[in-house]
Amino acid sequence: MKRVHKLADCHFNTVVGLRRYFHQYPELSGKEENTAKKICQTLDLLQIPYRRNIAGHGVIAQLQGKGHAHRVIALRADMDALPVQEIANVPYASTIPGVMHACGHDAHIASLLGTLMIMNDLKEDFGGVVQAIFQPSEEEYPGGAKLMIEEGVLHSPPTDAIFAQHVTPEIETGCIGIREGAFMASTDEIHIRIIGKGGHAALPNEYINPVEVGIDLLKKIKENIERQNPKEVKTVLAFGKFVADGLTNLIPDSATIAGTLRTFDETWRKEAHNIILETAEKIGKEQNATCHVEIRKGYPVLVNDVEITKRVRKYATELLGKESVLSLPQRTTADDFAYFLQQKPGMLYRLGTLNEKKGNIYRLHSNQFDIDENALLVGMKLMSWITLNELQLR
Repeated sequence: MKRVHKLADCHFNTVVGLRRYFHQYPELSGKEENTAKKICQTLDLLQIPYRRNIAGHGVIAQLQGKGHAHRVIALRADMDALPVQEIANVPYASTIPGVMHACGHDAHIASLLGTLMIMNDLKEDFGGVVQAIFQPSEEEYPGGAKLMIEEGVLHSPPTDAIFAQHVTPEIETGCIGIREGAFMASTDEIHIRIIGKGGHAALPNEYINPVEVGIDLLKKIKENIERQNPKEVKTVLAFGKFVADGLTNLIPDSATIAGTLRTFDETWRKEAHNIILETAEKIGKEQNATCHVEIRKGYPVLVNDVEITKRVRKYATELLGKESVLSLPQRTTADDFAYFLQQKPGMLYRLGTLNEKKGNIYRLHSNQFDIDENALLVGMKLMSWITLNELQLR
C-alpha cells in the first residue's frame, strides 16, 4: 500500500496535466478522435499495448503483470463531453465553443491513465492482466458501452471483474461513496403524439382538443403508475415537454409530449412500459383521439455486485480510512456502465470532488462544474489498490 501512495504522488502532476488537456479540448459523443489520440500517445510513452477505434474512438489497453496469476481485471473510463458552454474562469477552461467536460469524464480518463502508470511501475509484483477500457459516447444513446460489448471487449481476454468510478461534487474530496446492489436507475424516454381534430375554439362541438386529451392522459398515466408501482421500488415519471402549436382561438390538430421514466427494477420497468401504452390506447378511444406512444429504451439499472462491492469497501477502508468511505442512497441518474455489469461482475463507486474553499461546489452538467484535482490522487490510488487486490484472488 505504501508503494501505491508513493507512486501516485510521483505521477500526480502528470495526471493533472492530462486532465487539464482533456478539459481544454473536449469532444462530444462519437467525436472523441483527439481524445483517443492523446490517450494512445500516453500509452505509447508507457509502452503499454493497446487497440484503438473500438466502437468508434474507443481504446483498450492491456497491461500484463510478470507474476503467475491469471485473472483479468477491467477498468473503465468514459471519454465524451457535453454540449455546454463553459463559463468557469480557469486557465484550462474549454477552448471548444459550446462543448465542455461538465460531467467530469476528463477526470475519469486522467485517473485511469494514472492508474496504469502506477500498475506499470508495479508489474513485476502482480500477475494477470489489467485491461483499461476508454469508452466513447456514454452521454448519447445507445451508449458506447453497449457498442464495445458487441465488439467483444470483455472476451479477449475474458474479463473476471470490471470497475469504474464517477466523480461527484456531492461528496468531499478524499472520500468515496458506495452502494451494494441497484445503485443507478434505468432511463427511458417517452414520446407521445396526440392526434385530435383542430378547429375554432369558439365551436367546441366541432373539434377534439389534443391539449385536453394530453392533460387527461398525463394524469391517468401518473395515477396508474403510482397505483401499481411496487412500494420497495423507487420510480420517477416526469414529463418536461408539451407542445401544441395553436392560438388563443385556434385548436391545433395535434400535440406532442415527452418525458422520462426511471426506476430500479427491470421487471417493473417492463410493466411500467405496458401501463403507459395501455393507458394511452384507452384514453385515445374514450376521447375519439389517437395517442401514438414511442418508448425509447435507454440504459438499464446499474447493479453493483454485492460481494465485490463489500470487498471494495474493505479495500477503500484500508487505503483511505473508514471515515472516508460513505454509504450512498440510490441515484435516479443513469450510466451505461450498467451494460458492462449485466455481462460481468463488478461495481461503480462515486469519487468525491467537493471543496468549498476552492470553489469546487457546482453540480454535474453545470456550466461552472470543476473538480478539486486532489480527487485524481484518490481515484488513481484506489483504482490501483482495488486492481492489485482483485488480481490476487483465486
